Amino acid sequence: MAIKPIRIGLIGAGGNMKNRHIPGFKKINGVTLAAVSNRSYASGKKIADEFGIPKVCHDWMEIIEDETIDAVCIGTWPYMHETLTVGALDHAKHVLCEARMAMNSAEAHRMLKVSMDYPRQVAQIVPSPRTFAIDRTIIEMMGKGYIGDLISVDARVNTGSAFPKNDSPMHWRFSREFSGNNIMAMGILYEAMMRWVGTARSVQALGQSVIKHRIGPDKSRVQMTIPDHVDCICEMEQGGIMRYSISSVLGHSPMSIECHIFGTEGTISVLEKHGGKLEVYAGRRKDKAVKQVNIPKSKQGYWRVEEEFINAIRGKEEVKLTDFTTATKYMEWTDAVTLSMRRGEKIYLPLTDRY
Repeated sequence: MAIKPIRIGLIGAGGNMKNRHIPGFKKINGVTLAAVSNRSYASGKKIADEFGIPKVCHDWMEIIEDETIDAVCIGTWPYMHETLTVGALDHAKHVLCEARMAMNSAEAHRMLKVSMDYPRQVAQIVPSPRTFAIDRTIIEMMGKGYIGDLISVDARVNTGSAFPKNDSPMHWRFSREFSGNNIMAMGILYEAMMRWVGTARSVQALGQSVIKHRIGPDKSRVQMTIPDHVDCICEMEQGGIMRYSISSVLGHSPMSIECHIFGTEGTISVLEKHGGKLEVYAGRRKDKAVKQVNIPKSKQGYWRVEEEFINAIRGKEEVKLTDFTTATKYMEWTDAVTLSMRRGEKIYLPLTDRY
């Protein structure tokens, strides 16, 4: 029986689109990259010529309104995610949207609501791949009660490990107009944390912009409103407390990721040296110390986002990484961090004051 072809339109063609999504879709039988729309026609044509995409659109509406296109892959910055997702779903298209899901949880909830209005259409958010290789192992260990009851999670993420530079170039991730309440890669480890230990029920956070301004494309001085160093304390829904610190301005930090999960009967540690790979260490009450956990390749996850999306469209599997409900939860946590910093108070989840 012949496979029904699936025609995909690409909206926004940045690094992840070029390095992951386009090659991923090209490997799948019966999938055609039908059209591309980028920030300019010229940049879209460059992508089309490089990857053999037949149609270049002047704007994203051409893709949304094209009845021959079955699905869209959204690779823009977060400021367009809600508009494009809702538009695509309203035009009977499946949606694969780049992370972070939206600018804030209000947008995320609207995206979730519309996706629920169209249950026959697949709606997927690109997951964080950072922990794919170790997720299954930690989830299994936690599920079998390896640590007992959760006491504490101590997580530190240092992106870049560099002393602050006030002449740093402006990046869209530091622009609230493009990124919303998303802060650095803050949501990445929290998304993994939800897989490992569940969600938080409250957040208290402090943040600072150590780099007060950056250099814009026109050489102007742009003030910073998104922090480059954040410390959080969270009460976890299943019990226990999480301390979460993320920074892009700590020089000589020993690890890029250091996460310790402490329980009543055992400890699991996740470590990543700068430029290295994630390693898992674990030990129980009877052990003298933690030891490295050998994870065979057969248990290591890998990038298969495009395959999962297409399989979901064809009814072969359901979306797990990441469905809109899960992504909305991490957007609520992201908002809670921002609210706590602004108000100087503990914020409880799920949020009741949407904005």
